[in-house]
Amino acid sequence: MADPASYRPAPGTIPTQPGVYRFSDPSGTVIYVGKAKNLRQRLNSYFADPANLHFRTQTMVRTAAKVEWTVVQNELESLQLEYTWIKQYDPRFNIKYRDDKTYPWVCITASDEFPRVFVGRGAHKKGYRYFGPYAQAWAIRDTVDSLLRIFPMRSCTNGVFRSAKSSGRPCLLGYIGKCSAPCVGRIDADAHRAIVEEMSDFLAGNTNRIVRRMRRAMQMASDNLEFEKAAMLRDQLAALESATEKNAIVLPDGTDADVIALAADDLEVAIQVFHVRGGRVRGERGWVADRADDSTLEELVETFCLQLYAGPDGSVTSGAVPREVLLPVPPASGEALEDLLAEARGSRVHVHVPQRGDKRVLLDTVARNAAEALMLHKTKRASDLSTRNRALEEIGEALGLESPPLRIECYDISHLQGTEVVGSMVVFEDGLPRKSEYRRFIIKTVEGSNDVGAMHEVITRRFRRYLEDQASLTGEDAVLKDATTGAARKFAYKPSLLVVDGGAPQVAAAQAAMEELGIVDVPVVGLAKRLEEVWIPQEEFPLILPRTSEGLYLLQRARDEAHRFAITHHRGRRSKSMVDSLLDEVPGLGELRRKAVVQHFGSLRKLRAAHLDDIAAVPGIGPKTALAIKLALDAEPAGEAINTATGEILPT
Repeated sequence: MADPASYRPAPGTIPTQPGVYRFSDPSGTVIYVGKAKNLRQRLNSYFADPANLHFRTQTMVRTAAKVEWTVVQNELESLQLEYTWIKQYDPRFNIKYRDDKTYPWVCITASDEFPRVFVGRGAHKKGYRYFGPYAQAWAIRDTVDSLLRIFPMRSCTNGVFRSAKSSGRPCLLGYIGKCSAPCVGRIDADAHRAIVEEMSDFLAGNTNRIVRRMRRAMQMASDNLEFEKAAMLRDQLAALESATEKNAIVLPDGTDADVIALAADDLEVAIQVFHVRGGRVRGERGWVADRADDSTLEELVETFCLQLYAGPDGSVTSGAVPREVLLPVPPASGEALEDLLAEARGSRVHVHVPQRGDKRVLLDTVARNAAEALMLHKTKRASDLSTRNRALEEIGEALGLESPPLRIECYDISHLQGTEVVGSMVVFEDGLPRKSEYRRFIIKTVEGSNDVGAMHEVITRRFRRYLEDQASLTGEDAVLKDATTGAARKFAYKPSLLVVDGGAPQVAAAQAAMEELGIVDVPVVGLAKRLEEVWIPQEEFPLILPRTSEGLYLLQRARDEAHRFAITHHRGRRSKSMVDSLLDEVPGLGELRRKAVVQHFGSLRKLRAAHLDDIAAVPGIGPKTALAIKLALDAEPAGEAINTATGEILPT
């Protein structure tokens, strides 16, 4: 690999204007494209101390042999040029979103003389109109089949169309009224295209105009005593309304919008999109991508929007851009993305982050779908046997272990400004979580925000129990069950590898606790969040595993699971303590009845939501005391909210 100093531009030669830059390897292949408001400031950051760079960024600058840049006038031009270069060069270090599955589309071959409609997948062709994507192929095929009774346009293949045209007889669809049979001249090209336009309007969400037209035509036929025609229009209208009702209304006023949300960790990002047309969810789609660098959420969202609305040639296509784009965070370039999409659409596009109302509720729903998609992706990846074996072997080789660590225990500490301090222990066996072995700890000897002391206490208590269990063994089969009670032992096994959430201080505390107990045959490491370094006791520098390493992925998954388990325990205890403190102020409520209320409802949220009769139904709590509790709840502010993804305390 090249030394970045060998191709670093001379001081003062990099301009301070906005622009787009690209790194190339020794063969001239572009490996990374980026943009910056200030080229000098951004490019100089790549040639700083490599230890401060993201691992993938370190690899990129060491792989490159040259850096070039182009100055532009503003952020809009930099956004356009950046994406043009990304599509042109396909740099391997830029993030690439990939579909987690293929989605069906409804296609209308608008460029044909007699356009046809069909459901398909795969790449788009120029000159065709596409609608969707949709979640299930069977559902949209059923919808299209119903629509052909209302809009009898051509749906046969070119071969069937030519065969019918040469024979002078239409296919079965022409006989049963699901095709206007342009192949045999029952309808000319202009009349058929009018039907095609109505089908396109319906698929695009413009249903109200079609429904009003059909109702007027039905009423007119009835007034003219054309009852057969009126009955046919009535059946078509019922079929149209049935097809429309398959998509629930989620936004009022016929809103056309794409709702985008993401879920990310340090290695991967999942993005989910709901396509809302005419106020209804017409389709949804999901992507999963490896996080190629240390891009912020704002940059990830912006990159994704450019990919989402790009056509086959890399330019943003007008037909794909709705009037409104709802995002979880503002794009990195601010209004530049909005201007680019508006320029492509030919009219104003509103890109914003909804704060309240129906749009915020829908965005939260999309965010939950993205989180579930990321979890499902990780589960599928972790469940693969060969991948798990490779991950364990990589960890063993990187740490110099005699054998792969078949049992990994990971520990984390959670608290809120030093209150309700708890610890967690999660267990992974053969690369899979074993939840029956998870354990929780309430920190007893350490006060305040002392993560190091709390970690020392947790490790000490866990392995002291291990030593006690080992000392009480009475036979070969006594490992699983206690000799006297027959109950399953909680800490009978020691791990092949002990992982703590944190850096050098937490690792040192865990190692000290092990040595104090005389346990020296269990390797200890720590996984720090910032750069995902693996810290080893008494080592000055951390171990850096490749970002694509399955071993790093397994360690990160164990760390994240320990963090989740600790956060859940901490929130439960904090909620109960809030209930206790609140009930202390209720007159006439003693300790026993207070404990009964806490045990019955479990959390302050559930107690607040409870009806007065539900509180009075708790043993020992009558209507009078229940009223006092309800009054105390109403007098107390609701408190803080919690970001469930990060555990961050948010203002109400």
